[in-house]
Amino acid sequence: MEVALIIFALMLLAFVGLGAYLTVKAVGAAKRGVERTVVQARRTVEDTTLRAKSFGQVGVVGALAQVRLDLRTSMRATQQALADGVRADASLRESLGLFEQLSAHGHELDGELKRLEQEPDRRRTAELLPDLRERAAQIIKAADSLRWAARDRARRFAADDLSLLSEQIEMESGALRDWSREPADDLAAAAAEWDAAQSAPSAHSAPAAPAAPAPKPTPTAPPAALNPPTPTVQYPWQKAPRPESAG
Repeated sequence: MEVALIIFALMLLAFVGLGAYLTVKAVGAAKRGVERTVVQARRTVEDTTLRAKSFGQVGVVGALAQVRLDLRTSMRATQQALADGVRADASLRESLGLFEQLSAHGHELDGELKRLEQEPDRRRTAELLPDLRERAAQIIKAADSLRWAARDRARRFAADDLSLLSEQIEMESGALRDWSREPADDLAAAAAEWDAAQSAPSAHSAPAAPAAPAPKPTPTAPPAALNPPTPTVQYPWQKAPRPESAG
């Protein structure tokens, strides 16, 4: 009885622990989903604000907003392209690692541009703007290069696969259009090949049966003479031959 109670208690603890683990995992997944949603919403709002500033304001504020918008758009597109491409092509992992290093410079520049938007000294900001534009252009050029290289690689692989598939389809189509040989001829040739393949191994592998001993010849009577003597018939009226006449 005590053993049964201990086993029941252990099973109950195991179920409780499993339920707690699944609850923690579910809460963590929900939390990550909420965080991703919040980040995505924040990005959308910020991009919309930057787009509105770049179109609605002139001067330094509008220029800074346009530089930030171009930088963020290029970096996000490259990140998405590499993340999608690495699932099908593992060789893009190195390119993804290079982009992560480039992304650090992009985040640093974006933060600096964001701080300058709140800078009251517009003259000082205008003096820094050419250098900021040059840095942004360099980062955007590198990101675009990675993105287009990954897309060109994927497009080339797709073209090669399509060419190979087209060749295979052409060969299959040619085989389907080859109706010069009747199906019966093909079946007869296949049957003949099968019979030959089956008879050849059996002929070589079957051991030769030992020869049966020849039957001994049956003794036959010696051949009779060509002209056997005719037996003399003794009649009762004949006299018995004398002894002297027999000699």
